[in-house]
Amino acid sequence: MRQLERHLATLERWAGELAAVLLGGGRLLTAGNGGSAAEAQHLSAELVGRYSRERRPLSALCLHAETSSLSALANDYGWEAAYARQVHAHGRRGDVLLALSTSGESTNLLAAVDAAAGLGLRTWALTGTPPNRLAQACSESVSISAAAPAVQEVHLLTVHLLCAGVDEAVLAAKTQESRG
Repeated sequence: MRQLERHLATLERWAGELAAVLLGGGRLLTAGNGGSAAEAQHLSAELVGRYSRERRPLSALCLHAETSSLSALANDYGWEAAYARQVHAHGRRGDVLLALSTSGESTNLLAAVDAAAGLGLRTWALTGTPPNRLAQACSESVSISAAAPAVQEVHLLTVHLLCAGVDEAVLAAKTQESRG
């Protein structure tokens, strides 16, 4: 948890940037495998629903959450391409892809990041111990040096920090809008 302190400014900035993207009609795409997939889905759910404050729904898609599409893509194109194919379908210039991985070495996430970068999406990663290929492939990353279970626990806290920051930025934008 102490390692996360050095990333708080980055997370605060990400939350503000993400809120601006989402309020501007863009979307967040999230992806992960295993426990990281659960964290990715948790983040998407909090943004579409609400975290701690009532606000309008924000566009966030978790790439593994639609199982029929994911299984069809994995069957037809291979597991390595399943997320990348969805990035091509749903990602638009200016959107954000957040990839979560405890190892930072998942080939399907690396392919998704490559696809996202090619389309002009911002690419962010939450990873485990650096250096790793995912952190290096993304435009920005927050990496935590720890065993996988501890990394996942920190990622959960990170997801909540992002949600709280997005809520704050959305509230600030709404307040400014009502004044202007």
